[in-house]
Amino acid sequence: MSRRTGLIALFTADVLSVLGDRVSMVAIPWLVLTTTGSPAKMGLVAGAEMLPYVVSGVLAAPLADRFGLRRTSIVTDLGSAVAMAVIVLSPGSSFIGLCLLVAVAGALRGLGDRVKHVMLKPMADAAGVKMIRVTSSYEGFTRTATLIGAPLGGLLISWIGPNKAITVDAISFLVCAALIGSLVRLPPAASGEPVPEREPYFRALRGGFAYIRKDQLLLGMIVMIFFLNVFNQASTAVFVPLWVEQVLKSPAALGLLFGGFAAGALLGNVIFTVLGPRLPQYGSFVIGAAVGGAPRLFTLGLSHHLWLVVTVSFCCGVANAAVNPVMGVTLYERVPAALQTRVFGVTGAIAFIGIPIGGVLAGWGVAVVGLRPAVVASGVILLLVTLVPVYRLWRRPVELAHYKAPTPEEAA
Repeated sequence: MSRRTGLIALFTADVLSVLGDRVSMVAIPWLVLTTTGSPAKMGLVAGAEMLPYVVSGVLAAPLADRFGLRRTSIVTDLGSAVAMAVIVLSPGSSFIGLCLLVAVAGALRGLGDRVKHVMLKPMADAAGVKMIRVTSSYEGFTRTATLIGAPLGGLLISWIGPNKAITVDAISFLVCAALIGSLVRLPPAASGEPVPEREPYFRALRGGFAYIRKDQLLLGMIVMIFFLNVFNQASTAVFVPLWVEQVLKSPAALGLLFGGFAAGALLGNVIFTVLGPRLPQYGSFVIGAAVGGAPRLFTLGLSHHLWLVVTVSFCCGVANAAVNPVMGVTLYERVPAALQTRVFGVTGAIAFIGIPIGGVLAGWGVAVVGLRPAVVASGVILLLVTLVPVYRLWRRPVELAHYKAPTPEEAA
């Protein structure tokens, strides 16, 4: 078996997991709606999955290091398949029981996703593939899976019903486990096998937080991702729907606005996959964040023209496509292999926190000052935040280019 075959299998399992996740994110709330008739319970069951998803990536990371990355990935995929199967086979269970099953699946999925991400670098190194190409391709494929997954979930519900749609998700986890178990073999140094002298759990847990705190460049980048998620979610959940309702008075425009940004992001991923290895990584990150964020908000807040907003959203999507791949390759390059599971969990949690915050702040801002002032104010704040690293890059390019990551001992 070639090293590239193992990398492709791992990559496929990771993307397939994302696709199945999006299907279940539609099918399970729909199942709740059809069985209970309660929109409030739909929201609760969604939260029951996402909160454990984030928390497990942080709290269970030291355990994954002890148990072994490959074994953890296989076990979490099998466990997720069992949880989905139990949901399908117990249609008359209580709502609390359903939430518990969904929470278990979310926790397993969160840990499984983290360890799959950690395994990508050793597999890519063994296959001789540059990480910037891997992270950029991964971003493009997962973005496509995200776009396809929700509509696919809706189609499956329409064709075969929510229970069978959830069954499809369970099967996808079995396929993931089979791919990892049969085709993925980590290089010995990265196997994550248990070692005789184990670091105490709480010391290991603190290690991820300590490393992020000491690596100022990495901390700055993840804070930037946090702010981008805050305002991207504010735009997606509140600003764009309200703008369409107040200005265009036609929900059909929602597809154009969201599709324009998504199409730009997909094109940007293709471009960055080709050009990324020849571009300065940190410069691509800061320019992508600055160009890909605030202009979209300013256009939305100051214009009534749909095609202008769609065009700017498309261009922002192209620019924004550089952000996540550079963040990913920076994590792989700067974080020691022994700490990656823990650090990846911490950074994922910090980035995710921005999503619920964005929706809440956007709703509050619109209620207090109105839609357009809230959108423009958000654009100003995001512009100022994204210009800080641009200024640093301009003033101190040599220092940033040679900034050294702390060793595990220095971060302790």
